[in-house]
Amino acid sequence: QVQLVESGGGSVQAGGSLRLSCAASGYTRYCMGWFRQAPGKEREGVATIDNYGSTSYADSVKGRFTISKDNAKTALYLQMNSLKPEDTAMYYCGADPIFVCWSQTTDYNYWGQGTQVTVSS
Repeated sequence: QVQLVESGGGSVQAGGSLRLSCAASGYTRYCMGWFRQAPGKEREGVATIDNYGSTSYADSVKGRFTISKDNAKTALYLQMNSLKPEDTAMYYCGADPIFVCWSQTTDYNYWGQGTQVTVSS
C-alpha cells in the first residue's frame, strides 16, 4: 500500500517560488511525479522521475520547475521558480510501478490529497 502526502502549497505573486514536498510510504522502485489540475481542466503531468533519477517535464514548466527525490527519506520534491498565474492549480503527487514514467495520468494509481498553488499577477 502506497501512501502519499503533499505539502508546501500556498499563494504567491507572479515571479515567486514555492517548493512542494511529497512524503511517500510503502513504495519501492516506483515512477513518481507531480501533476496538476486547474478548475474545469483535466489533470496533467508536470514532471516525473524514475528510479534512476531520470526526469521529464511538461514544456510549459521546463527551465522553471525542478523535480527531485530523496530515496533515503522516501520524499519527492518540486521546486517551482518564476511562477506564473497559469501555474495556479491543485498539485498532486502520484506514484505507480509503471515502465514509462512520463505517461498518462490514468496510468498512475496512487495519489496524494493534493496541495493548492495560487499565483497572482
